[in-house]
This record gives sequence, C-alpha cells and structure tokens, in this order.
Amino acid sequence: MSNHRKMRMGMIGGGQGAFIGAVHRMASALDGEIELVCGAFSSNPERSKASGKEFFLPETRSYGSYQEMIASEKSLPEGDRMDFVSIVTPNHLHVPPAILALQNGFPVICDKPLAFSLAEARELRSVVEDTGLLFGLTHNYTGYPMVKQAREMVKSGDLGKIRKIVVEYPQGWLSTLLEASGQKQAAWRTDPSRSGVAGSMGDIGSHAENLAEYISGLKITQICADLTTFVEGRQLDDDGNVLLRFENGAKGVLHCSQISVGEENSLNIRIYGETGGLEWHQMEPNTLIHKTNDGKRILRNGVGDLCPSAQAHSRVPAGHPEGYLEAFANIYRNFARTLRSVLDNQQPDPLYADFPDVHDGVRGMAFIETVVAASAGNEKWVPFEAK
Repeated sequence: MSNHRKMRMGMIGGGQGAFIGAVHRMASALDGEIELVCGAFSSNPERSKASGKEFFLPETRSYGSYQEMIASEKSLPEGDRMDFVSIVTPNHLHVPPAILALQNGFPVICDKPLAFSLAEARELRSVVEDTGLLFGLTHNYTGYPMVKQAREMVKSGDLGKIRKIVVEYPQGWLSTLLEASGQKQAAWRTDPSRSGVAGSMGDIGSHAENLAEYISGLKITQICADLTTFVEGRQLDDDGNVLLRFENGAKGVLHCSQISVGEENSLNIRIYGETGGLEWHQMEPNTLIHKTNDGKRILRNGVGDLCPSAQAHSRVPAGHPEGYLEAFANIYRNFARTLRSVLDNQQPDPLYADFPDVHDGVRGMAFIETVVAASAGNEKWVPFEAK
C-alpha cells in the first residue's frame, strides 16, 4: 500500500447539530491527510442520511446504523473502504461500535471518556490488545505544543524532583438547570443513562487527570474526593474537589467545576519540583511560564530553542494565535501518520506516535469511578488502580 494518499475515515455519531462531531471533522481535515468517506451519523437513519448529504458524502456511503456501515465498508475493495473509524457519540455508545470496528479489522479513534464504565473500558482494552490494531483517544489538550514542551522539561529534570501538581478545570455553563431547556449538550452530559456515573468529573475532570499525568510522567496512586451536585434537580455531579497522591511521593490538587459562574474553559496546571515550577493555561496556550526563586522565564510557542516535540506540533509562525482546533488536529495527524506507517509496514516516527491510547482511557475511567467511590465512602484515602 502506498502512503501517498489520504487516510479514509468513517465517522460514527456527530450528525447535524452535534458540537463535538463538527470539531472532529475540522480537526481531522486540517492537515489534508485524512478524508471523511462515510458515516453513520445518528441512531436515526433518516437524520444520518441527511447529515451525510450535508457533509457532501455519496448517499451510498451514508449509513443508517454503525453495524451497517462496518459490514458494508468491510465488503468494499481495500482501495475504496475506510481505513479507520472515528467515534464521536455520547459516552454510552463508545464501546459497542469500537469493539465491532476492531473485530472487523478497522483501527479506531474515539472521543473521551473511553467508555460508559470501567468494566466496559477493560473489555475494549482486551479487544484492542487481541486485535493489535491502532487505537487513539482524543484527550486533545495533550496536543498543544507548550504542553509537550512542559512534559519534556519535567522529563529532562528542569524542575528537579516533582513535589506538587495543581490542575484546575472550571467552567460556568451548567450553573443553572440548562438540561431542562432541551439543550442537547447539557441533556446528555447530565444524564446518567448516557454519561455514566459522573457528570463534571467524567466530562472535564478526566481531562485534568490526563493532563496531570501526561505532563508530569507520574501516575496517581491515591485519591481523596468530594463531589457535589449544586444545581437542584440535576442527576450528576457538577463540581468536584480531589486531593491526589502520586507514585514518587508528590502531592496534588485537582478541581473541576461546571457551576463556576463566569468561567469559560479555564483548564490550567501548575507543577512544582525541587528547583523550579511550570504554569500553563489552556486559554492562553502559546505561553508556558518557567519559574524559579530567582525569577520567571516566559516560553512562547515558536520562539527560541523549544524541544523537538513542541516544534513538530507548532503550526503557525510565532505570535499568531494557535489553539483548540490545532491541538485537536495534532491528535488526528499523529494517529493518521502512525496508521500510515503501520499500513506500510514501517516503523512509526516516535515524534508522531504521541497520542493518548486505550490504556490512558482505562486510567481515565478508573479515575472517574474511584473519585465517585471515594466521595461516597468514609475512607479518607482510596487507592487508585487502573487494572
């Protein structure tokens, strides 16, 4: 197979009116390395076909169900069929199509969190391991160049031994009972039958957990948690405060909230070692602050001697805004380049084989369920294991 062609993507979910589906389509298209060739965009066959028409797909490649899509695509010649599947459904519909796709020979990239439950996540991990196929998870904040710079600085010892990690993810959009208005995003994210056991902690707390482990290179080992549902009538948590212990003895604080009135999407992280600290804010993503007791150093995307990974994931000249879609696109580009190497029987470039996988997804689900259990129980510290 020649690598001089686009990777062909099929999408499950993400039809008309779906916020995250549009994000995935834009991100996957940004580099011109992936093309959307088919989809099952809704559980409603008519809506799925209407969505396919809106996305300029031939009617024969807009399917009424994901089962039909996977079976039909598998029957096409190798030169025509999709190369991989992107899953952008609500949480409870991640794993069934992912397993079916993998069992039929299709690699998968999936929105987070990985699954509806930890048990489901473990089942999916087994299928990924059994098939040996590529699996990506869109923890998109790991795609930012300055996040990669921060990770490299921690890894190379610029901060000394890590002592403290503070990661915050406040939003304000669910400070009222928005789900009662029929707003689609609020409705499914606050519904236990579609979202799972957690609300804010599953939706954005899992991003904070992933970012803390990604940058620090450390695994969380123990959790002390306090979840709250502040908005009357809501079924899942809308605020969470968690104390963390890490494998090297470092301590951490993680808070996420969707009732922090006036906050937009204020994910930020501060990491402190024995000799220095780092600070990064998602809403000012081109800037990384390196601190010591002697002063501060501002690192900027595209400026100076950044690490190879930060340089490889920068897209625009210094001083130009670079953000959410570009970081998201880095996940898709890396997945596509790694898949192309696999299909060509070549060794993937480690610089681009850098994207979250099924093991990160299992850790995310274990984190969510451990936080829920820790908040409900009386033990001060609950072990965190992602077996």
